[in-house]
Amino acid sequence: MRKELRIGFAGGGTGGHIYPLLAVADSVGEKLSRSQTEFKFYYFGAPGQYAPEFLKRNFKIINIISSKIRRYASVENILDIIKFPFSLAQAFFKMLFVMPDVIFSKGGTGAVPVVIAAWFYRIPVFIHESDSIPGLSNKISFSFSKAVAVSFKKTLDFFSGEKVKLVGNPIRSFLIEQSPDLNKEKAKKIFGFDSQLPLILILGGSQGSQRINEFMLDNVKGIVGKYQALHQVGSDNFNDFKNELAVVAENFIPEERSRYKIVGFLNNEIKEAMIACDVVVSRAGSGAIFEISAFKKPSILIPLSESAGNHQFYNAYEYAQNGAAIVVEEDNLKSDIFFSQLRLILENKTKYDLMSEAAGKFFNPQSAEIIANELIKLAEK
Repeated sequence: MRKELRIGFAGGGTGGHIYPLLAVADSVGEKLSRSQTEFKFYYFGAPGQYAPEFLKRNFKIINIISSKIRRYASVENILDIIKFPFSLAQAFFKMLFVMPDVIFSKGGTGAVPVVIAAWFYRIPVFIHESDSIPGLSNKISFSFSKAVAVSFKKTLDFFSGEKVKLVGNPIRSFLIEQSPDLNKEKAKKIFGFDSQLPLILILGGSQGSQRINEFMLDNVKGIVGKYQALHQVGSDNFNDFKNELAVVAENFIPEERSRYKIVGFLNNEIKEAMIACDVVVSRAGSGAIFEISAFKKPSILIPLSESAGNHQFYNAYEYAQNGAAIVVEEDNLKSDIFFSQLRLILENKTKYDLMSEAAGKFFNPQSAEIIANELIKLAEK
């Protein structure tokens, strides 16, 4: 009889870390269930708002104090330097009582202590880097790992060797499941939009983007004159944005008001939103890029200028180089530039079709499965 496998997961901070981790967990769980192998999942870290996602997958959450490693000057660095030894001690102590067969780390907040503890106990570590420029957590974790998977070709400039594979970025399985009864027109109606008018999906990352929010408030009139928009403003920004939008739209006719809708955060609804939209305006986090790619949507990417290691800049340009997206850097985020690029995509069918085709080619639908297979192999050794 095969032994029960214990699979540990680490990493977090944002949806960009958590959602690929969950995608891999779903694939591992499916494979082990099919082979009738008993297994348990453990999450080592501080799950925060994502705790329900872990609990509904029957994870046992092993709380580890979160300490963020920053590459920039911040008063918070002092506190986190103090917290790190406690995080490391917790990871050593708590892992001793679980002793998983393998650890899968996504990097980000709190991952390094878990990886070091696993290495000490001779537990194999598999890391995945979502961004084109690896984060400091994964740079440190690389030396302690048995296997490494990366999303962008550029990352191979930093990680090399036989243990490194280019596999893309996993996205949640339900996003790529076929929905034959849902097309673009029906999906638009779900959100209360006109099924025939072009719809722009505006994403600022899981936390929203103040810069994008401000720009959109200044340009609502230009958008609703010809298009419709569904804007994820960020949960913490929702009430302020709603109030400011009401002022901006005070003199709009009812039809124009109905063309601009806001939400705090799109969780599972992101699938309907992606199907409904004609073009996506987004930050350039890896998670957003690969979800846009999975749905073959043309996009305008606005990389976050202060992203760690300027990784969003490199993410955006690597994705855009095959024609899948147009990059508008923050310094160039002006009304005339934005609307000229929007028209170029939405009013030129040839351009639109070429961008859609290029977007689809970038996505690897087997990404989670490839990682899951390797993770199971390491666990069974």
